[in-house]
Amino acid sequence: MADVNGKGMPTGRSGTAADGRVMVEEILARYADRMCTKMGISRRSFLSTASGMAAAFLALNAVHGSLFMVDPAEAADPGAAAEAGRRFRNQLIFDVQTHYVGDKYSEKRILSLRNEAKKWNPQLRGENATLDSIRFGPYIKEVFLESDTTMALLSSAPADDPGRWFLHNQEVIKARDKINSFAGSRRMFAHAIFTPGRRGWLDGLDTAAERKPDSWKGYTVGTPFGLSKWPWRMDDEKVVYPGYQRMVKSGIATICIHKGLLPAGHQILMRPNWRYGATDDIPKAARDWPQLTFVIYHSAYRSGSPPTRKDIDTFERSGYIPWVSDLARMPRKHGIGNLYAELGSVFALTAVSNPRYCAGILGTLIKGFGHERILWGTDSIWYGSPQWQIEAFRRMEIPEDLQRKFGFEPLGPADGVVKRAILGGNAARLYGIKTPTASTAMDRISDLKSKQEETWTKALA
Repeated sequence: MADVNGKGMPTGRSGTAADGRVMVEEILARYADRMCTKMGISRRSFLSTASGMAAAFLALNAVHGSLFMVDPAEAADPGAAAEAGRRFRNQLIFDVQTHYVGDKYSEKRILSLRNEAKKWNPQLRGENATLDSIRFGPYIKEVFLESDTTMALLSSAPADDPGRWFLHNQEVIKARDKINSFAGSRRMFAHAIFTPGRRGWLDGLDTAAERKPDSWKGYTVGTPFGLSKWPWRMDDEKVVYPGYQRMVKSGIATICIHKGLLPAGHQILMRPNWRYGATDDIPKAARDWPQLTFVIYHSAYRSGSPPTRKDIDTFERSGYIPWVSDLARMPRKHGIGNLYAELGSVFALTAVSNPRYCAGILGTLIKGFGHERILWGTDSIWYGSPQWQIEAFRRMEIPEDLQRKFGFEPLGPADGVVKRAILGGNAARLYGIKTPTASTAMDRISDLKSKQEETWTKALA
């Protein structure tokens, strides 16, 4: 394996996530400093370019083994990097999990995700993140102008205190309609949050349905950040099933469910509610309601953190990934055809911190669901622009030894059948979009992106 300078370097698996990250950062920093001098720009500016991103993948390969397909010329030559990116200009990217916070939102702990992402997303290094970094303006800039994302589904999260919701349902719908009106095309989709057990929640479903959301979103733990008074199970016939009936009647039949992604210290912080984040309530609900489609967000990845050494050792030995493996077995074990898995945060937390483990997650999901029932999501803008995740997924391949050991299928090229389906084709089918790229190719957002690309090209010439 050659590093970004073409000099020989050892390959293999890093001892710990922290050790691996430090090694990657050292390799990348040395190369970035040389390129900054050559190009006359700052390190942060270089890392924000396509060449900087290519250099990051070369550094990852040097430490973790050849998991990312990248040509060293892309790191050394901005022109080569730009040309590589143009090959996928018309690729459909439908991100089914994106977020921002409203103007009145004041809970700063959500910024911990963005600060954590500085370890993985080179574009965030040096940023002093504030709540203004994750509001509407930066959302549009980072998702639509600074990434290849074609379409995005805007989501939210509930809290027991109404003042602590990221966005309320009417705000999500308003944002969707505002963006689509500006663009002149269907760029944005919207969730409506539902909250079983709370006073008036069934009537709230009817009110939400009148605003025509594109799908529903629920959190079985009640709220993702602490202890809620209203946890619930997907298979609760008395409390939740009446809501499913109203969803069927509304004609909005896709239900997205937050599972896993438990915060550090959840055994105390969310006791006993954290158990509602598990997967055991999924099979019965899916079997009982074939009229509905259930999308399990985060693929039920149990932890809200990168994998531990114990997680990695368990996977390497047995192939088991907590809750992800349990979810992946369900379609075949229970004969469920109305179940999808989604990649928001699970990919962001693992693709750079331990790409081999990430490849194992993808292999496990594809083996269980088939590539036709996995949806692309990034949980942006918590982690900055999703472009680093898009590039990582396009370039990633499952190591051959894992393919042999666990029966995983290869991911294939960036424009191959598997990646095209996951990045956008599956979501387009689920949401009834017939010709997604044709409808957005000449809209106002495409025009803005073209002008931005011209500016960068001139600056780097």
